[in-house]
Amino acid sequence: MKFKYSLILAGILSSIIPITHASSSESSETDKNYSPPATNNMPTIVYWGDTHVHTGLSLDAGLFGNTVGLDEAYRFAKGEEVTSSTGLPVRLARPLDWMIITDHTDLMGIADDIKNGSENILEVDKGREYHEAFKKGGQEAGKAAFDLIQNFSQMTLPEEFVRDYSPGSDVFNSVWKEIVEAAEKHNEPGLFTAFIGFEWTSVPKGFNLHRNVIFRDNADRALQVVPATTQLPSGDTNPKSLYKWLEDYQSKTGGKAFAFAHNGNLSNGWMFPTTDTYHGGKVDKQYVTERAKWEPHYEVTQIKGDGEAHPYLSPDDEFADYENWDVGNLDLSELKEPEMLKGEYGREALKQGLLLEKQLGINPYKFGVGGATDSHTSLATADEDNFFGKSVSAEPSKERVAHPFVESKAGKIEGYKIVSSGYTGVWAAENTRHSIYDAIERKETYATTGPRMIVRFFGGWDYSEDDLHGSNAVAIGYEKGVPMGGDLKDADGGKAPSFMVSAMKDPLSGNLDRVQIIKGWLDRDGKLHERIYDVAVSDDRKIDSDGRCKEPVGNTVDVETATWSNSIGDAQLTAIWTDPDFDAEESAFYYVRVLEIPTPRWVLYDKVRLGAEIPEEAELVGQERAYTSPIWYSPQ
Repeated sequence: MKFKYSLILAGILSSIIPITHASSSESSETDKNYSPPATNNMPTIVYWGDTHVHTGLSLDAGLFGNTVGLDEAYRFAKGEEVTSSTGLPVRLARPLDWMIITDHTDLMGIADDIKNGSENILEVDKGREYHEAFKKGGQEAGKAAFDLIQNFSQMTLPEEFVRDYSPGSDVFNSVWKEIVEAAEKHNEPGLFTAFIGFEWTSVPKGFNLHRNVIFRDNADRALQVVPATTQLPSGDTNPKSLYKWLEDYQSKTGGKAFAFAHNGNLSNGWMFPTTDTYHGGKVDKQYVTERAKWEPHYEVTQIKGDGEAHPYLSPDDEFADYENWDVGNLDLSELKEPEMLKGEYGREALKQGLLLEKQLGINPYKFGVGGATDSHTSLATADEDNFFGKSVSAEPSKERVAHPFVESKAGKIEGYKIVSSGYTGVWAAENTRHSIYDAIERKETYATTGPRMIVRFFGGWDYSEDDLHGSNAVAIGYEKGVPMGGDLKDADGGKAPSFMVSAMKDPLSGNLDRVQIIKGWLDRDGKLHERIYDVAVSDDRKIDSDGRCKEPVGNTVDVETATWSNSIGDAQLTAIWTDPDFDAEESAFYYVRVLEIPTPRWVLYDKVRLGAEIPEEAELVGQERAYTSPIWYSPQ
């Protein structure tokens, strides 16, 4: 298998070749002096981006010392060198193709006013307290920042703060205009896509219900509105209020936007409800209809933990215990109980969605997946060997591994638990707002924990080995089936579906260990199940009759030097797989998980490069991975 070459992979090699000039429906093409080739809508390039980056305009990022602005954030994503908030030069090894800056909308602009001592801030007791703490700097400033954020999450902010920094105020409107204009400045159709977006930061009592919003549109529509917020009286923490905002936006402007959630692992069970919502509503027909309409995507991996699966929910999955954050809610005001986990993780949500569809007629958790950083440094870094942390305090230093990320009376999450993750790969026709937005909306996306593996996944009824290795394999994938994010129906005579999958390693990262297809289904008795199938494994290892490869790939990481060898694993893996347990009367989903060989985590690089003292319990090695959006099967 190691030297086997597949033409389906040859067909996607272009996706890792830098594109310097590309056509765009959003840019002028009146000067063409050649006859372009016939085209179709089949995506041939995967575009890499980050759906979740914060600048110092966000309340928490600004208070914790982020001084890197919008312009620098975009220039960094495009591959330019910038200077971080701690004075370090930083540059991506490879530029991104697109990005969404998603600054928190609540209290936009207040961070600078607190630090500068604006008159309206000093008129409030808490404002004076915070300002004096920031003048002192160091631990005093940190304590003040955390106190303000806790008051925000517990909804106990001074009324004056909410009044002066809510939609309609001069400061709020000015910051929104600044965000939109920066995206317009850096959006270069065909070269780099800068989306307009924001984060709606619902965190009632510390339960993370955050959603990001992405616009398909340009400034002419985005500036007709101001973003939704969560603080009363102008805002609301109930996601239904965000759906209403999105509906109103589209009705008013004729534009398009949708929301996507992240960090269900910090919601203490409220991210994916199945009976009751946090705000007292029922998971009824209206709820599932609205959620399915407005949330077609989910951010499944990022700095604050990987959200694909959890070993408590998937005890037979030896790879589920990966970068889980399962201590408590966002501010650790409430610790985690095992029964909460069902409402927190992507795989379980996909399963529960099948059951809700059976009960209510609509699947509210029929989402595509992507990865993001949620960086609060303005720097979209997800590479283990070039990781600039979650916040300014976690930028590279000898001490950052020992600095708790969050700490409360109930518990803490250590600095070494921060995850260097992730990015989103999008199969789009071109690098423009419209094309990438449409691809995310139709779910032709996949998440990675940082590496840029190239992954294709198709489902149909009659794929063959000849299809996999033919010169037009990608075209056949679309012609005979559906890509990731698609739907299969009409199982002719109960025929089982077949799937065509291919994965190519990131040339700057580790070889591939294995490719898995993960199936979830609802049986005839109304019970939910999941099963993992190894469909392609490296190094000629054996897949047993139960569909699993029991032999580990091995580990070449040298912990003394933070190096590894690609002497194990394969550069590419491909497979045609037919579901051996298919029942045409049972609804199901299938998605691909690609695992790399073990490579160093960022903490090991800190140990070797910076001389950091690493606690014994810190993980030094991990297996980076990719998750595709599912393909669903529904019986007629």
